[in-house]
Amino acid sequence: MGHASAGGGQGHPLFVALAPPPPTLYLRRVMTTPLVDPFQRAISYLRVSVTDRCDFRCVYCMSESMTFLPKAELLTLEELDRLCSAFIRLGVEKLRITGGEPLVRKGILTFFDAMSRHLGAGALKELTLTTNGSQLARFAPQLAAAGVKRINVSLDTLDEAKFAEITRWGRLKQVLNGIDAAQKAGLRVKINTVALKGFNEDELFPLAQWCAERDMDLTFIEVMPMGDIGNENRLDQYWSLKDLRASLAERYTLIDLAERTGGPARYVQLRETGQKIGFITPLTHNFCESCNRVRITCTGEIFTCLGQEDRADLRAPLRAHPETDAPLEDAIRAAIAQKPRGHDFDYSRQSLGGQMSRHMSHTGG
Repeated sequence: MGHASAGGGQGHPLFVALAPPPPTLYLRRVMTTPLVDPFQRAISYLRVSVTDRCDFRCVYCMSESMTFLPKAELLTLEELDRLCSAFIRLGVEKLRITGGEPLVRKGILTFFDAMSRHLGAGALKELTLTTNGSQLARFAPQLAAAGVKRINVSLDTLDEAKFAEITRWGRLKQVLNGIDAAQKAGLRVKINTVALKGFNEDELFPLAQWCAERDMDLTFIEVMPMGDIGNENRLDQYWSLKDLRASLAERYTLIDLAERTGGPARYVQLRETGQKIGFITPLTHNFCESCNRVRITCTGEIFTCLGQEDRADLRAPLRAHPETDAPLEDAIRAAIAQKPRGHDFDYSRQSLGGQMSRHMSHTGG
């Protein structure tokens, strides 16, 4: 596995027009200078998609007849290890594994085991994942053993027939069994629910109550305009979380919380239950001002903003220089230097302004 070397210091942007520094000085500065974007936001949170494949076909995420990437284009588990390790050396403290469905990637538990060494060393503060829950009954104990403390489970309905409709291929009982296994293994579970007009509006209170009874936090997410989803219409699906919150306030007293978990959610506490409810509102509110994260696709592309098409290729330097990580780290820094202020998602005027052509399953949730 490659490691950063001291070579090539003269061409590094830190040393333009200066005499070449001693190799040890170059190495020390590269290794210790944190990743900071043009708007002085420190990048400490990395989300990595390990596969574009999924065992569900959720109607807001992908079409039923998906064409997945050739496996040769995906980063190997060893390459994912090397890439994530480079980001951790550069200051990333939170690593979230996503997909597709990350737990359908063959051998993925070996990757979690490998990342646990950074937890043990103290460089990585949190290793976690977002999952549809289908494979948790199999893998929850191993995830806990690898140092995962909490997970996000995507679940949009508690109705078995509606679950089959929204996921096309999923079975609700399998997911509920997975959540049981995760809690039994000691994992803290947070439920992520996409707010879908005309689909789960009537489940707002049952979902909140179900999560409260199981001591699980709940976050609602506005549907995002990403990828071709076949015959589905984004505008038909869109349910503003401003309206959702207003409905919630009809039954509960909402207390705004100042806490942040490193992501875009804003939280309230329900006074009557003590439960925490999150809202991710990229469309009705802009959460970009404090963005501290970037995303890596399963093919090694870095997207510094979920709502922009700008990207950079990290797979090329990764594969071209197996003996050193210096070119990879330079490529990472160059990408961070291009991170935009914010996204362009917009549902105003009944159109899909800022719609992304790529699927969420490619970028990672």
